[in-house]
Amino acid sequence: MLDSKDVQRWPELGDMPAEEFRETLHRVADWVVDYRESIEELRISPDIAPGEISARLPQVPPEAPERFSDIFRDFQKSIIPGVVHWGHPAFFGYFGSTTTATGILGEMLMGALNVSAMTWRTSPSATELETLVLDWLRQMLGLPMDYTGVVYDTASVAVMHALAAARENLGLNARAHGLCGRPEVPGLRIYASDQAHSSVEKAAITLGIGEQNVRRVPCETTYRMDVSTLRSVIDTDLRAGLLPMAVIATVGTTSTTSVDPVDEIAALCDEHRLWLHVDAAYGGAMALLPEGRSVMKGVEAADSIVVNPHKWLFVPLDFSALYLRRPELLRATFSLVPEYLRGDAEQAERNYMDYGIQLGRRFRALKAWMVIRSFGTEGLAARIREHIRLARLFASWLDADPEFELLAPVTMAVVCFRIAPHGLGTRQAVNQELNAFNRRLVEAVNRTGEAYLTYTTLNGHTAMRLAVGNILTTERHLAKAFDLIRRETARIGAAR
Repeated sequence: MLDSKDVQRWPELGDMPAEEFRETLHRVADWVVDYRESIEELRISPDIAPGEISARLPQVPPEAPERFSDIFRDFQKSIIPGVVHWGHPAFFGYFGSTTTATGILGEMLMGALNVSAMTWRTSPSATELETLVLDWLRQMLGLPMDYTGVVYDTASVAVMHALAAARENLGLNARAHGLCGRPEVPGLRIYASDQAHSSVEKAAITLGIGEQNVRRVPCETTYRMDVSTLRSVIDTDLRAGLLPMAVIATVGTTSTTSVDPVDEIAALCDEHRLWLHVDAAYGGAMALLPEGRSVMKGVEAADSIVVNPHKWLFVPLDFSALYLRRPELLRATFSLVPEYLRGDAEQAERNYMDYGIQLGRRFRALKAWMVIRSFGTEGLAARIREHIRLARLFASWLDADPEFELLAPVTMAVVCFRIAPHGLGTRQAVNQELNAFNRRLVEAVNRTGEAYLTYTTLNGHTAMRLAVGNILTTERHLAKAFDLIRRETARIGAAR
């Protein structure tokens, strides 16, 4: 019970008064608009040391309430200096995950509603809008009608669920009995190219299959999975008494955006009755373009497909869509209705809590619905085309400069390249020196705060990697980044 002192200290136990909330919302809204309008003037990556941000903040929670004006002041003073500005038009790292005005508004409305989309009854609109948006995406990407979708936060979580369904498909009854202590269960194998995402190993760890049971299959010279090698690896495992479980084919690999020969892989999976999962988290967006739909050739034969609208369909983080041909396998793996939800679960045919490890689920479909409506499919396609054009333009500048070398074909909106001063040859020692130089160059560019790149390794070469994915990026930002790369190259000196 509250004593008299508590009552005096807490005269009101409700939330922020409505008028104060209204005024504060306007202030925050103005800040958001100003931030996006002036983001180009900010350093992209902060110039701080580890622990510097936490050192600025109180190490114990406050006992008494604090005014939002003070909290917001500290947000600007202490938090913003440690933010990497992914929304900056010269942020070219990883894959673009751009914000949009409509997406931000959708996030705000999601926060205001704060519903849990676990059953239809807990929020009919959240459940039915998720089903609608997933079908919109299916139509936009040209996927067959017999695919059923589920929304997760990221593709890493989606692939874990897809592989859980693949494990259930083996008939081992792993849900009930697990895999441990069962001598009748052989070692399971998952196959992916050496360019596939690391989430495959994380899924194998989570599902009790084991990281070492993910077989990385070498790629061809264009970084596509070598299907003949895949066949050989599967045959070897079968002779060893192992049980192949699934193959991961990638449409738009993380390093180079290469596309595995999905149709050939699908034929091999059909031959061995293997689950085929297609990771189209990035590259699936290409299917929105009539001229880009060829990257999804063979995908219609997959058992599961993941696409991330938060990568190249301009929905803010996080939103990942997993499609399955047999969603009942996923439901059989995860459906578990506690007593207190039995009445809710009986209200509708589809309750999304049955298709994953989460019970509480955000109303993610709301922001995706708003973004798709705001841009339309033609507007989304136009922006994807522009990003591809910008990437090819940047590649043409590299081609025209003898100091640079493209290390992978530019098929989407990612450019992999390195500086390789003319005449240095290809000896191993020289290559190691070039690798070190290119890594230093990326770090030097990022330290300026004017642009942000990443690097990867391709056939033993360190490749600088530039990804276009922000709707605010223009030719001017690319030209500035190219000049910056050349300037930093001259500053730190040519490799020797």
